[in-house]
Amino acid sequence: MTESLEHLKELWAFGQWLFCQECQFLRGVERLEDLPEFSLPEVAFAGRSNVGKSSLINSLTNRQTLARTSNTPGRTQQLNFFALANRLILVDMPGYGYAEAPKALVARWQKLIKSYLRGRPTLHRVFLLIDSRHGLKENDLEMMKMLDDVAVSYQVVLTKIDKIKPAEATRVHNETQKALTKHPAAHPHVIVTSSNLKTGVDHLKAEISQFANK
Repeated sequence: MTESLEHLKELWAFGQWLFCQECQFLRGVERLEDLPEFSLPEVAFAGRSNVGKSSLINSLTNRQTLARTSNTPGRTQQLNFFALANRLILVDMPGYGYAEAPKALVARWQKLIKSYLRGRPTLHRVFLLIDSRHGLKENDLEMMKMLDDVAVSYQVVLTKIDKIKPAEATRVHNETQKALTKHPAAHPHVIVTSSNLKTGVDHLKAEISQFANK
């Protein structure tokens, strides 16, 4: 028990250090043939458009504009790769559920995402962001099925928890946790966050940091 507690403390401290280091944009990829190969371990962030993905990435890295934010859903239309302290690659995936995007563009993005997930040995985990105000939606469940099918480990992160009341937050958390028991590739624990209040951000840093080269 003591050893486990010490390990958690070390991981927490390393996460704090890691996300204070330089984070560089490496490349944006829109086509399958342009997918780069990196030797560093990768973690990716996925979620519906307007789920707060870019805001959370900026909050993690203590930067305002590392990941581009927008009120227009579907703004992130490519896979964006960032190098963190030359120890870890962060991947900002295109948002899904973009009702206003042309069908041909949606199909192209979906093909890119599927190909990335299927053939990425350096990808250690996908952090799947879910808007706590809405809970799991149909396209979130479709994404979870895709991740299950390609056997990519993923962990659900509830966003915008400051936008709902505590009782509602508890309900959404419990319902989400229960839903994960039906998905073999899902990590059993849900992380609850708010980019505005920094709620859960340190917890997420610690979780991510375990995959970084040390």
